[in-house]
Amino acid sequence: MHDFSQSFRDEFADLLKWRRDVRHFRTDPVDPAMLARCLATFGLAPSVGLSEPWRIVSLTSDIIRQTAIANFEAANQQALAGYSGEKAKRYAGLKLSGMRQAPVQLAIFCDEGTDKGAGLGALSMPEMRRYSVVAAMTQFWLAARAEGLGVGWVSIIDPAALTRALEVPAGWALVGYLCVGYPEEDHTTPELERKGWEVRAGGLDILER
Repeated sequence: MHDFSQSFRDEFADLLKWRRDVRHFRTDPVDPAMLARCLATFGLAPSVGLSEPWRIVSLTSDIIRQTAIANFEAANQQALAGYSGEKAKRYAGLKLSGMRQAPVQLAIFCDEGTDKGAGLGALSMPEMRRYSVVAAMTQFWLAARAEGLGVGWVSIIDPAALTRALEVPAGWALVGYLCVGYPEEDHTTPELERKGWEVRAGGLDILER
């Protein structure tokens, strides 16, 4: 096994601390070569049965981006209706998407019908393909942060409607919508914690059986 230095381990710990869900972006363009380096980490990610089920759609058209924004805004209003009182007021004040500013926007799908991997490890747990996509997205997120980029994962969205709008092949399931760009500011504390929505527990409970 490769032996990493203590200096590297310390810097990796810092990278984990500085990886945040970014919603406030500068509109500066992202160097295509830098983005390509980050996207290349998908190919290094673990995947069930070596199925590599991730599929990436880059949203570059103004029309399709507006469609995605409208999708988010409708889902956001629906989510707001599920809260009341102080929680509703606090929710309404949150910025939950950087879709209007982020220069790079990616829809990440799982090809659930892929033949690659011959179903190894996914017959009893087919959700493992989606988990593999999430693992790849996490590697991309860390690589982007190491390059000075921020990433925001938009989950307040109607996945079926967005999938139809993007006209992707049948069998592709939306896993995540990522906004990518330079953050307006850096924080080690999650924005939801700074805004008083929730507090990170930070601990880890491990059950022994």
